[in-house]
Formats: sequence, C-alpha cells, structure tokens
Amino acid sequence: MTVVLDSWAVLSLLQGAAGADRVEKQLSSRPVMSWVNLGEVLYVLIRRRGRADADEAVRDLRHVLEVELPTEAVVRQAAAVKAAYPMAYADAFAAATAMAHDAELWTGDPELLVEGAPWRPFDLRDQHQ
Repeated sequence: MTVVLDSWAVLSLLQGAAGADRVEKQLSSRPVMSWVNLGEVLYVLIRRRGRADADEAVRDLRHVLEVELPTEAVVRQAAAVKAAYPMAYADAFAAATAMAHDAELWTGDPELLVEGAPWRPFDLRDQHQ
C-alpha cells in the first residue's frame, strides 16, 4: 500500500507529536511526498530552527521519502481540489498527490480530513485507526 504524507505528518514526526510513531514506522516503505509539501516543511523549520538545521532535516528526509515534483496532471488536480474544498493550496497538492497514487493521505490537518473527499485521508490523531 502506498502512503502519501503531507507537511502535518512530517512536522509531527520531527516534533514527536501525535502520530509520529506511525509515520516513523512507515518510513521503511518510503512514503511519497510532494515537493510542494516538503517545501512547506522547509519554511516552517527555517522559521523555528534556522536555515542550516532546516536544510539538514530536509536532506535527511530525502533519504526516507519518495519526494516528487508535481506533474502537470497533479497541478491541474490540485487546482480542482482547491477550487472545490476550503484548504491551503499546498494541502491541495497533498490531496492531488494521494489521488495520483491511489494512496492513503496520512495527515492530522482538519482541512484534509474531509469525509467523502476523492482522496483517502488517514487521521494520524486518531489512535483507533
């Protein structure tokens, strides 16, 4: 089963927050992540830790993630998702990437935890899933 991670999932991992243990276990399977979402992780880390630490964290993440540049099809799907659902544009890339891989989208972001959405969200905050 392919898993796509959004920035919420990766930041949770790096901070040891809710769902971090699940994400860490998934790393051996090289989950997929959009470069747009990894860029979001990068800017958050730059603000919190500084550029050098942020760059090191992203470099380490690239060894355990399959990071993808968005294709034209994913960009178009992200635009359609953003037009249909109230969410950040970067979140739309996480959803579109999951849809492109027919994969679960692991997140704790309420904007992506949409019942009946065309992507399959997996709530990392829910310990019963």
